Amino acid sequence: MPRTCVVTGAASGIGAATKRILEERGNKAIGVDIQSTNVIADLSTKQGRLDAAAKAVEAAGGSVDAVIACAGLAHPIAKTVSVNYFGMTEFLNALVPVLAKSSSPRVALISSMASLMPNDADLVTAMCVEDDEEKAVARAQQLVDIGEGMEQLIYGSTKRAISRWVRRESPKPQWAGAGIPLNAVGPGIVRTPMTAEMIATAEARAGLDQVVPMPLNYYLEPEQVAYLLIWLTSEENTHLCGQTIYIDGGSDAVLRGDNIWELAES
Repeated sequence: MPRTCVVTGAASGIGAATKRILEERGNKAIGVDIQSTNVIADLSTKQGRLDAAAKAVEAAGGSVDAVIACAGLAHPIAKTVSVNYFGMTEFLNALVPVLAKSSSPRVALISSMASLMPNDADLVTAMCVEDDEEKAVARAQQLVDIGEGMEQLIYGSTKRAISRWVRRESPKPQWAGAGIPLNAVGPGIVRTPMTAEMIATAEARAGLDQVVPMPLNYYLEPEQVAYLLIWLTSEENTHLCGQTIYIDGGSDAVLRGDNIWELAES
């Protein structure tokens, strides 16, 4: 049965691929982005998120079965905090009442392999523990001002925070209790406009491969991530809850190995 899905970040990259595949399969897909899609909105501001949610529901005809949140920035700037974390959580929370009316509501969003990498604990806490955007943005700006590579912690911190948010929120009454599976995917390196400069030269790729090794089939195409997002928001997914699934060509297995069981075994 065709479904109605809202896709953020739909103007390019993974979001664009997801929207296109959904439509090719006969679904209705409402794109949300800062340009070139159905709903033009700025998810870096609170009002922009609320307006985007309202316009998306209107464009969907009042009924939404799934939300796939792909909008994000990779820049080492304070605004990345507002888009990558609050731009997802506030937008999704605004859509929960409409989603709950669907017979099979689903939500999936983009995290990253970077969620497993070094981060700034104060920034992560300001986001996913204190839910304080002003404080989080201020801390991110501090990292920018300090420089010396500290600003590079911003992106990974937003992804750590969003994966923690998914894990914490997913079992709650408004999500699991309302029959809404909430999950994330954590891609490795994906060939998108956002990563084009990062992988433009052999030297750059060699350096990146040391940080994000991908022994299985190397870099991803956006469509390969889209397929997983679409399954997570399909009626077939009934019990996956609170997970970040690393679609990373083996990076997690290489970098963490058996470490994921250390806490349980200690």
